[in-house]
Amino acid sequence: MLFFPLLCRAIVGGLFVFCGGQVMADEDPMSAPLARLYRIFNEAQQRFFTETNSAEPAWEFSRACFDLANAVSENSQRANFATNGMAAAQRAIAIEPNSAAAHYYLGMNISQLADTKHNLSGLRMVKDIEREFLAALALDEHFDYAGPDRNLGLLYEDAPSVISIGSRTKARRHLERAVELMPDYPDNRLNLIEAYLKWDHRTEAAREWDALEKMWPEAQKKFTGEQWTISWLDWNKRLGIVRKKLEKNSKVIESPHAAP
Repeated sequence: MLFFPLLCRAIVGGLFVFCGGQVMADEDPMSAPLARLYRIFNEAQQRFFTETNSAEPAWEFSRACFDLANAVSENSQRANFATNGMAAAQRAIAIEPNSAAAHYYLGMNISQLADTKHNLSGLRMVKDIEREFLAALALDEHFDYAGPDRNLGLLYEDAPSVISIGSRTKARRHLERAVELMPDYPDNRLNLIEAYLKWDHRTEAAREWDALEKMWPEAQKKFTGEQWTISWLDWNKRLGIVRKKLEKNSKVIESPHAAP
């Protein structure tokens, strides 16, 4: 692993293989969230192969590739999904150069591929990741709930500062901007709190925790449905970790309601 633990989380386990152009599960029964991911992948792949002159099916397939790469644990399979996702996003960009989504998911899939590397080849991809997220930011800063700023912040936070692009100043600016743009999206505030704690900015972390606690019930109502199941698994896990750290640093902090 390199330095993308937040950008490329492997949230749930599972194993997939390509079989006749379809992604099939090697375990039965599968969890519902994981089953949904490979169903979406198969549908997106079919549309990608059919609608070859449109950018949208290409970047949607790129997104499906990223989601599956993010859900499997075996590096060769993650790399396979990420490589296909990169190719699809590049096709989308060739068709529609100003597609924020295409640049965004190209950056996401490059980051997935980089995370499978155990040598300098992964490190060399960092500038490519940065370039695509900056392009997405310039085209649509609101895309994916302030995703360009969110991912740039994580990239600058996790990348080495001496031999790469790591920068606490840039990380803070982008993570704070993501919260400013989309304050009701749980991932944005969780990322910022985690960064503040990492940097020992306890006052700022406590302030953001208070804001997170207030918006959490509304977020539970807004981000509902099976498409959010995996996100809530991640958010609730991180919420518990953050709460323990804040309790350790200061007073006992009452947690928001658990997600349904």
